[in-house]
Amino acid sequence: MRNILTSARKRVIFAVLAIASLPVTAPILADTVSEELAPVARHEKIGQLVTEFIQKSHYRHAAVDDELSSDVMDRYIEALDNNRMYLLASDVAAFEQYRYLLDDMVRSEPLNPVFDMFDVYRSRVRERLEFALAQLETEPDFSIKESYEFDREELPWAETTEELDEIWRKRVKNDALSLALAEKEWTEIQEVLEKRYSRFLKRMDQIKSDDVFETFMNAFAHTLDPHSSYLSPRNSEEYRIQMSLSYFGIGASLQIEDDYVMVINIIPGGPAAIDGVLQPKDKITAVAQGEDGEMVDVIGWRLDDVVQLIRGPADTVVRLQLMTAGALPGAEEKVISLTRNQVKLEEQAAKSKVINIPRDGRDWSMGVIEVPSFYRDYRALSNGDKDYTSTTKDVKRLIGELEEQGIDGLIIDLRNNGGGHLTEATALSGLFIDNGPVVQLRNSNGRISRLDDPDPVPRVAYNGPLAVLVNRYSASASEIFAAAIQDYARGVIIGQQTFGKGTVQNLYSLDQYVRRPDDEGLGQLTLTIGKYYRVTGESTQHRGVDPDIALPSHIDSTQVGESVRDSALPWDTIRTTEFRAGEPLETTIDSLTASHAIRSKDDPDFQFLLDGIRDVEEARARKTMSLNMEERLAEREENIAKSLDRENARRAALQLEPLENAEELETLEGPDVHLDQAAAILTDLAIMREVKAPPTQTARIER
Repeated sequence: MRNILTSARKRVIFAVLAIASLPVTAPILADTVSEELAPVARHEKIGQLVTEFIQKSHYRHAAVDDELSSDVMDRYIEALDNNRMYLLASDVAAFEQYRYLLDDMVRSEPLNPVFDMFDVYRSRVRERLEFALAQLETEPDFSIKESYEFDREELPWAETTEELDEIWRKRVKNDALSLALAEKEWTEIQEVLEKRYSRFLKRMDQIKSDDVFETFMNAFAHTLDPHSSYLSPRNSEEYRIQMSLSYFGIGASLQIEDDYVMVINIIPGGPAAIDGVLQPKDKITAVAQGEDGEMVDVIGWRLDDVVQLIRGPADTVVRLQLMTAGALPGAEEKVISLTRNQVKLEEQAAKSKVINIPRDGRDWSMGVIEVPSFYRDYRALSNGDKDYTSTTKDVKRLIGELEEQGIDGLIIDLRNNGGGHLTEATALSGLFIDNGPVVQLRNSNGRISRLDDPDPVPRVAYNGPLAVLVNRYSASASEIFAAAIQDYARGVIIGQQTFGKGTVQNLYSLDQYVRRPDDEGLGQLTLTIGKYYRVTGESTQHRGVDPDIALPSHIDSTQVGESVRDSALPWDTIRTTEFRAGEPLETTIDSLTASHAIRSKDDPDFQFLLDGIRDVEEARARKTMSLNMEERLAEREENIAKSLDRENARRAALQLEPLENAEELETLEGPDVHLDQAAAILTDLAIMREVKAPPTQTARIER
């Protein structure tokens, strides 16, 4: 089986914005009669296969027993109603009779109780949506002072229908107020929300038995760890499309979360990545075709219907209305325009630039190489093309070009790099160490293997001052590279604690394991079968790589990262492998940290970053929002004024002309504070090295 070093993202039912020449008009959903949901023989066969693979091959060697069954029950209920908006406490209590039976069902018995639980959930959804539609008969009074508690994940289940009615009355009122704040009249608000709620009802009626089964099997797989998953035949095909990188679209993968379409991943080289505005955890609330097309509300849509709406021919424009990551429900939304195109390998390629830092009467040149992913063109390589594209080859070429310009230091920028090919992570590390081990792998049988710098000749492409810039979205292969640089004391890691994705997965096509595959296929299983370890023996799993010098970030590490997932495999250690690092950097890092702390106190851009983070953290801490029109308008105006004041304070400190109004903020390209700070820190390091030349960095294996 082929080992897959996946980029760090939640393995869920997803869809990639792909395929040209598909309809770009809103799908017409005909009235349907709800399908009777029940397990089929194929599901039982899949359950048996998945159970066998889990017991034999998963890294945890988890027993499929009552304890696992209990965990699966909790995760299945969470998958159905994570925000506790539909089910009653009595429903959840009734499900308890199945808590210790799910392990037997998935192994050898019909899964009827799983479908029975879903039927209860679907009935409750119908009740809620019918109640919501009834609320639209009367215009809400937005002058009443009351609040809506939108985050119910940690709250008790509602005890009565009346309690749910009150929750949903406020939800509908908040939906209406959000549209009213966008200057829509009540009749238009009625129309938008009626379509939204009715569409959600139809979506529930269109659910197939395979959808229910896939939801349950993912609850089963995610109980083991966040990266194991099951994909139905239909979603297996979507996965194949994603991995092929041969499609038209915007270059993003999505999932449904609480009726919203949420961005999970931005694919390097795609239109969204090139534009740079769309970010993970942004929610798409409406879609429009072309520069002037009407926005179509997509809240409550089926995921594949939203994908179909966003897909389209190359070089055409699609506009997305977004609720940005961390924004409160009903906050002012932004609209972005993207030109559909093919994800291009060359757009994934590493890029370089030079930042000049004036210091002590001299300009210091810091080279920057941005590495968006760890890529390798295996097709060209297999065809014997010596000029195949790869991260390592591109970075090596860029280093040569930068050194010709006389750089004084080099930054490898791995921010938002979710991973890629393991071979490129080890090869790239080899550009900065003479030779030696880069990473260790322990498989599910306990066998430990070591992956070395693939270049057998002890040589480096660059031996000058080096910094690696990372953030919370730096994951997987990025963490392997950053850890190697840190362990060999070859450079300084700057930024935020990385994601913590230190596991390796195998992909199993289940059709290959039965004599006569079902005509509809059995789908595929992704299973975690190993963990990665640093040369020191410490795992990158769960903890990631801690920076030597930390920088504040808008990315909330309590919401993003492996450690957030309660089923994540733990951090642990194995034996250190033999390697020889350079001179320890602890004293150097202490000096760099002290200089950074002093400098940043008077840096307007750095203080601007801190102020912005404080505002974001305040917003994240909120669990409720006002349903009073005046209060919401005042809050919006206050936030806009605060953003404008913050930007103008920065500009005044830098002796720049102030902005006259908030509209100018929309088109303003702000400073890259993290990169600027990294360049300043690296300049300190270059000055220190010039004063005292360090010993040659080596990485030979001790014998």
